[in-house]
Amino acid sequence: MGFWQNRRVVLSGGNGFLGSFVVEKLRAAGCREISTPHSRDYDLREKSEALRLFKDAKPDIFIHLAAVVGGIGANRANPGRFFYDNAVMGINAIEAGRLAGVEKFVCAGTICSYPKFTPVPFREENFWDGYPEETNAPYGLAKKMLLVQLQAYREQYGFKGIYLTPVNLYGPRDNFDPESSHVIPALIRKCWEAKQVRAPEVTAWGTGRATREFLYVEDAAEAMVLAAEKYEKPEPVNLGSGAEISIGNLLELICSLTGYQGTARWDEKKPDGQPRRCLDTSRAVTEFAWHAKTSLHDGLQKTVSWYTESLSNPLGAAARRS
Repeated sequence: MGFWQNRRVVLSGGNGFLGSFVVEKLRAAGCREISTPHSRDYDLREKSEALRLFKDAKPDIFIHLAAVVGGIGANRANPGRFFYDNAVMGINAIEAGRLAGVEKFVCAGTICSYPKFTPVPFREENFWDGYPEETNAPYGLAKKMLLVQLQAYREQYGFKGIYLTPVNLYGPRDNFDPESSHVIPALIRKCWEAKQVRAPEVTAWGTGRATREFLYVEDAAEAMVLAAEKYEKPEPVNLGSGAEISIGNLLELICSLTGYQGTARWDEKKPDGQPRRCLDTSRAVTEFAWHAKTSLHDGLQKTVSWYTESLSNPLGAAARRS
């Protein structure tokens, strides 16, 4: 409680999916001054706006979560935007933080930065061993450059920046828009809607053989807060659950949890993305005593419940879009 009590914390992306949970964890930890500026008020793609944010908000700790993200389809449709917006927002925020003398800068990276054929489980020392998977390489490389910047600034200026690499996140308040969502919310929505109209089958991208690891959003938020308090080193830190599942088995589990009894058809003309994803999270355990607590089954059950409940209230349509 003492660490956070008198520190002013500012979060870019603090009104988003992960950010909203980080805010809750900060409050629970005793933080009294939390600011979540909106992009319409401070556009971090403009250096002058980033400088103005730090001048106005005067953060002790800045947590950079703002990102332009999406699933494979969104990445393929927007490679230029995903590269430019993510790179320039982070570059401007880190530079503004340095000039403002912020006490600590916490940056959220992405598993998409890892090489396409990284040995499983992914270890931080493999981060630079190859080029990312092509469908999300622009996004992954943009975020990866922020680690370079943080390490360079630490070496030259003594800037205290840390870099955390979460695996695919999911949970309540996720983006369920079929045009831009990640795999779990996309499949939940697909199965739920198929159940409502008694569709005999649902179609999913790829072969179903690719594997992924998923981290429940509340566990990720807890890791962010713990790392902000306790982690001081320049090396990146993986955040994951340690459980790997094929997309085919994931779809079966989501069908069961949504009550959909039809069959799955795989559109193999669509890409699988990276063949496998699973992280070694031992560094997070060693450095700030964090490990994921929520099983995939329990996390999915909470996510399905949130989604279906959101459809029955006046804000349901908004929840379905966002």
